[in-house]
Amino acid sequence: MSQIHAKNFITKNFLLNSEQAVTLYHEYAQQMPIIDYHNHLSPKEIAEDLPIENITKAWLSGDHYKWRGMRANGIEEKYITGQASSQEKFAKWAETVPYTLRNPLFHWTQLELKRYFDIEAILQPSTAAKIYSSANTILKTKTPAALLEDMNVEVVCTTDDPTDDLQYHKQIKEKGFFTKVFPTFRSDNLFLIGQADFINYIEKLGQTVNHSIADFTSFLNAIDQRLEHFKNYGCKLSDFGLGEGLVMEDFTLDEVQVIFKKSLSGFNLSEEEVNKYRSYLFLHLGRKYHEMGWVQQFHLGSIRNNNSRLQKEVGADVGCDSIGDYPMATFMSKLFDALDSTNQLPKTITYNLNPSQNEVFATMMGNYSEAGIPGKMQWGSGWWFLDQKDGMEKQLNTLSNMGLLSRFIGMLTDSRSFLSFPRHEYFRRILCDLIAEDIKKGLLPNDIPFLGKMVQDICYNNAVEYFGFKVN
Repeated sequence: MSQIHAKNFITKNFLLNSEQAVTLYHEYAQQMPIIDYHNHLSPKEIAEDLPIENITKAWLSGDHYKWRGMRANGIEEKYITGQASSQEKFAKWAETVPYTLRNPLFHWTQLELKRYFDIEAILQPSTAAKIYSSANTILKTKTPAALLEDMNVEVVCTTDDPTDDLQYHKQIKEKGFFTKVFPTFRSDNLFLIGQADFINYIEKLGQTVNHSIADFTSFLNAIDQRLEHFKNYGCKLSDFGLGEGLVMEDFTLDEVQVIFKKSLSGFNLSEEEVNKYRSYLFLHLGRKYHEMGWVQQFHLGSIRNNNSRLQKEVGADVGCDSIGDYPMATFMSKLFDALDSTNQLPKTITYNLNPSQNEVFATMMGNYSEAGIPGKMQWGSGWWFLDQKDGMEKQLNTLSNMGLLSRFIGMLTDSRSFLSFPRHEYFRRILCDLIAEDIKKGLLPNDIPFLGKMVQDICYNNAVEYFGFKVN
């Protein structure tokens, strides 16, 4: 591809296509702090707070979005996840960027260069060396905590395994950074009964709580101990991300106790037995979350590690996941109804990866409202493959048609990169432009102060109230 000669298109009014959109964004949305209530940032890196080595580490070390783009461009794996040098990897990413036109990677790349490094040039082979040098010069003086503060990030919620000792969260709190960092109880490994590593994980869980787990009762006790430990570190959210073929199965406690014991003894389990165990655990955790005043999150609809060759060569979770086509309505209905029927349904956020199920998710969350808790059941923002302009607009439009957009808790990064926070800006610009288009068409009143307050609520205020974070 020949060189891109155009000036940077990330202007002051990028994505804002009317006077009303400009006003809504610059006078209302832009100033709001960021509550990033779901991401995969490293608590260790935040706690240690050392300058990031270079932009390759910040951008490419764990970003499977970029890895997929590079692979699609025919880049050799050694320049993606392999042993090539940082500068070589960056050069291959720069080679790929011009081919990402109309992919969100192109927008994100230029937004991040502009916001963190004030770089106007479009990344491509002819600009790569200069951009690499300029960005690295700045990163030598910027720590993770400083990068978060620069973006006005008030709260970050990391994603943490139940066995995590949360020592880095303790260190972060003691250091008193501008950004408050809280853990999230990611329960996935508790559900992997019948899989090869489950017994080893149960042993690790037992070591974490300092008692052996020999039966289902001691297992539940261990979970409850870990929930309390997370609560002591300010945790207010759980998360679940195993979105493949979930089924709520009828069970008895006796059955589940036998199934658990059978698994620990190394016997194979049937699909029905796995589902009975999982169904019990979903309900147990949901009731505990409700008791503790937490928010439960469900990331549903992915099919992971599709490329067995690459998984064998590189490992799991390296950018070979995609949208699945699993039925989700019955699972959500049975789970949420079982918890709601005993008044033990916690605040809940669901994220779906398959846009064909947008209406399914949006309408499901409207079934379980509760007096005094506006927006209790949230259908979350466009996730993963859908956190781009078209995906966000579809989510916002469907939520508007079938729920209350005004009560929406807004955007999150779901990222492993400390340079990903302009995604909140991206969302806010899209939101403001969407509302402004309705004003122009006469579908909304031309009342900028009222709509501006709505924008601020979606960008920030609703999340503060929903999660109950103590912010700066």
